[in-house]
Amino acid sequence: MSAANGRRDDAITDFSHRLVDVDGTVKKVYVAGNGPAVVLMPEMPGISPDVLRLARWVRDAGFTVHVPSLFGTDGAYPTAEEGREVVRRACVSAEFRAFAGGGTSPVTAWLRGLARRAHAECGGPGVGAIGLCFTGNFALTMALEPAVIAPVVNHPSLPLDDPAGLELGDEDARAVRDRIARDGLKVLAYRFDDDRWCTGQRFAAYRRLLGDAFDGRVLTGSRANTDPPPFFADVVGSPHSVVTAHLVDEEGHPTVRARDEILAFLTDRLGRHTS
Repeated sequence: MSAANGRRDDAITDFSHRLVDVDGTVKKVYVAGNGPAVVLMPEMPGISPDVLRLARWVRDAGFTVHVPSLFGTDGAYPTAEEGREVVRRACVSAEFRAFAGGGTSPVTAWLRGLARRAHAECGGPGVGAIGLCFTGNFALTMALEPAVIAPVVNHPSLPLDDPAGLELGDEDARAVRDRIARDGLKVLAYRFDDDRWCTGQRFAAYRRLLGDAFDGRVLTGSRANTDPPPFFADVVGSPHSVVTAHLVDEEGHPTVRARDEILAFLTDRLGRHTS
């Protein structure tokens, strides 16, 4: 149990887990629910209790949610000290491109493979992909996989050193733009207006790339949760995580409406499990 506010780690006992091998790279994936597949990627510093809360909402809305373990300690409450170390390791990892000029993160190829497998297993018209923070843009890059038809980009923070940049190589950017236009896909995105990691400049860059296919929604930062876990309070240092750490779980709250809009977006494009 964390000393902060008596909050606890999440044991993740209501998910099954499996090891998924894509082209020789093996990662753990937590799975729960029934219906069309949704890949929910963690935010820094890992699969936190707040990320799992969102995963359960996706599951309960009628989907099979897949949560891949990409960094950090699964289920851990996000402390500042441990979170800083996770960020440091991720920034030097060959799987991620955290800084400008790095292009597309190689881990997205593995995530596209996960989406293909999830679609084959779960059926339906396609797969949803939800990115958060460090993985925010990965949901867009996953649209290079034809099975992915419902990308949700939440407060994308990469590249960390360029507020107007996109975590995409030029060739992938053109391919994503062409695929979105060809198949008539929409990209749903969220940020707070005073987020220092996901700025208005970044959303403007998405709109330049995707045009009207990009539905970027901006919430007032003053409505964000004022008591997030220490990593978000001390390291992130601004409203950031719209539907996880900075969500206020009260009926009618703007962050809860954002969550409901995401679930409606997934339902509209994927259908849902109704039995």
